[in-house]
Amino acid sequence: MLTRKQSELLDYLTTHLATHDVPPSFDEMRNALGLASKSGIHRLVSGLEERGYIRRLPNRARAIEILRPAGEPSAMANAVAAAADIIALPFLGRIAAGTPIEALSDPTRQLEVPASMIGNGEHFALEIVGDSMIDAGILEGDTVVIERANTASHGEIIVALINKQEATLKTLLKEPGRIGLEAANPQYETRYFSTDAVEVQGKLAGLIRNY
Repeated sequence: MLTRKQSELLDYLTTHLATHDVPPSFDEMRNALGLASKSGIHRLVSGLEERGYIRRLPNRARAIEILRPAGEPSAMANAVAAAADIIALPFLGRIAAGTPIEALSDPTRQLEVPASMIGNGEHFALEIVGDSMIDAGILEGDTVVIERANTASHGEIIVALINKQEATLKTLLKEPGRIGLEAANPQYETRYFSTDAVEVQGKLAGLIRNY
């Protein structure tokens, strides 16, 4: 971000170049900004150059090139803004969308996703193994983004932990006295468990597919 005087100087340089086709002298810059000495102009010019707004060409008088006008973000600012739009999620391993497999956890791996893909709350990523959710558009090799949660509504796609050792991705069915985990593939039967045998670990929030 430029100071007021830096912005004034950049505006003056831009206007002078557009009008006269040559940069102003240091005395002209000093007079235009109402400064008492050239040293103040030198500091302002150096500040603009450090921030990527101008470039001074060596061994040439009045050799100042405008790289970008005032108000245009710098490359560094663009990089920071782009980074702000990316979220690194823990990649916790693979999860079955077929026969349940042992829950895996590898917090050292991460997956970068657009911030717009997720909402509030804590999220993590898992790789899908199996084909039991293909009718829901979830294929083997896909990466699912999961919002951490310990409760879910009937009909939501969840990560379920069965008997504290098997993890699977299924549609949650809530019935009196029991929990159903329903596949999205007619080749797999819905499995039923006592309510205390199934823990909700999270809810499906997004999907990433590599082609």
